[in-house]
Amino acid sequence: MFLGPVVGTVWATNKWTDLVGLKFLIFQPMDLENGEDVGATLVTADSQYAGEDDLVNYVTSKEASFPFERKYTALDAAVVGHGDRIDL
Repeated sequence: MFLGPVVGTVWATNKWTDLVGLKFLIFQPMDLENGEDVGATLVTADSQYAGEDDLVNYVTSKEASFPFERKYTALDAAVVGHGDRIDL
């Protein structure tokens, strides 16, 4: 599981049928040690009604499809929780 802020939204009018109704967010992974951005941004499916600037947890791989009704839809990453704060 990874953590970081939502930095944008993706609007797609044409999608594969299993993805219709899903909201997509642009996410910036962060380093928990120093709070710095790490790596490139990525697109995640949203299962938590997150918005821009929200601190969220996300998962990748097969587990990305688990929060959704269609468990085996083609997803690479999904938001699975909100972060309230970080204590180091």
